[in-house]
Amino acid sequence: MSTAPQPTLAFIGGGNMASAIIGGLLRAGRPAASVIVVEPFEAQRAKLAAEFPGLRLLAAADTSLAEAALLVWAVKPQLFGEAAAPCAGAVAGALQLSVMAGIRSDSIVAATGSQRVVRAMPNTPALIGQGIAGLFAREAVTAADKALVEQVLAPTGQTLWVQAESDLDAVTALSGSGPAYFFYMVEAMMAAAVELGLSAEQGRRLALATCGGAAALGLQSDESPTVLRERVTSKGGTTYAAISSLQADGVGEAVQRAVLAAARRAKELGDEFGATPGRSSIKT
Repeated sequence: MSTAPQPTLAFIGGGNMASAIIGGLLRAGRPAASVIVVEPFEAQRAKLAAEFPGLRLLAAADTSLAEAALLVWAVKPQLFGEAAAPCAGAVAGALQLSVMAGIRSDSIVAATGSQRVVRAMPNTPALIGQGIAGLFAREAVTAADKALVEQVLAPTGQTLWVQAESDLDAVTALSGSGPAYFFYMVEAMMAAAVELGLSAEQGRRLALATCGGAAALGLQSDESPTVLRERVTSKGGTTYAAISSLQADGVGEAVQRAVLAAARRAKELGDEFGATPGRSSIKT
């Protein structure tokens, strides 16, 4: 393993997503002392200190942020303006990586003074290293910058680059919100299991294992989801009865409408967050 010093990383915000990234990096061998975390909440700082001994934990931004080669924005979007103000003088030379929903790259440029901005839209399976993050890079971001971003996000799962920042609205609707669609389906399958006489726990295990296995099969197969579905669907059989019921109820069209509604809302939130650089008009 190389003994070259690791570039300093700084996280603004130390919540779940930051913790997922930090934990993966430390498990991969990054020294804790090379990671700065600005986290104003004392209880969360204590949790981070216990979980990741050696992190450089700050209650507020200070000049040490100037050491950072990469700054990761991991605060709630509505707190971005407040969090960015004390950082502005120290971070202009750093590559900026945002995992915040809704804050567009123009706002990050205005708040930090850096044109080197990458926006990421991760999802909650990142917490167990099974996520996928859509990534968009501004023009000033170099190939080396992209490689560093991929390295930092590798512990959370897969990455997928998109060409236009507006494409992140689609990523948000599909994979960012997608785990909720999946769990909504699992809830319905569990309810059906109980109605059929199984326990809720049996329904949960069967539903989750089935969905997880089907996803793994889809990822490993060269065949389309349509072909994989048809392989399980014999005319006149049990699966055929279920699929016919779903089709009669317009479930496929309903799912498409749901994803499109999420994409529209993602754009609306981006418009609201971007109304004034570094500030949010969202009411929480």
